[in-house]
Amino acid sequence: MQLFYNQDLSHDDSEIRFSKEESRHIVKVLRKSVGDTLHITNGKGYLFTAEISLSDIKNCIALIRSCELQPKKKYTLHLAVAPTKMNDRYEWFLEKATEIGIDSITPVFCDNSERRVIKPERFEKIIQSAMKQSLSCYAPKLHDAISFKEFIVKDFEGQRFIAHCEDTDRTALKHVLKTNEHVTILIGPEGDFSANEIELAFQNKFTPVTLGSTRLRTETAAIVACHSVAFYNEL
Repeated sequence: MQLFYNQDLSHDDSEIRFSKEESRHIVKVLRKSVGDTLHITNGKGYLFTAEISLSDIKNCIALIRSCELQPKKKYTLHLAVAPTKMNDRYEWFLEKATEIGIDSITPVFCDNSERRVIKPERFEKIIQSAMKQSLSCYAPKLHDAISFKEFIVKDFEGQRFIAHCEDTDRTALKHVLKTNEHVTILIGPEGDFSANEIELAFQNKFTPVTLGSTRLRTETAAIVACHSVAFYNEL
């Protein structure tokens, strides 16, 4: 199944008009014509089934035949991850985390962060592409980038963890995770969280955890955390 994305599509709409870029893809690349079926999501959980009524390379139109709300996961996962020095590594994390199943992402600038500028528009495109690839009808929320000190004092529900590499008391994530809850996990930059940040997280009721016995890159740690939560909730 080929999945298309249109965030403005409402469950009570009767037709969809595709952009010039998508129209060309549908008509010229996929060779779809009048009467063919398309599947679209708005990223809010709805799966639309539509039938092409106008097969135009610049203005493809389809009539919506059905709309179904897809079931949500029983848990939610929010990863707050420091931007990596090499931007393509962060983009890889966004792609894979979306495929595995993540609900929200916050880029967090830390004391040891080497990258202080990101491109949210580029990140959004990667997330949307990965969502369509994985046939998910729920688009992860990309929050605005924020400093660690601003993030840590926010009001969080459910479980909250900070994964760091300091040689202090930490618990394996798999030993403290609970199923069917909201989970927030902090992943630091290449230089790890500073001692002050770790202490501040502890003061704000973040549980220090380890993701394994080896030292992981930022993007790898984020994927391990994402998969661990998904896997644990499927047991």
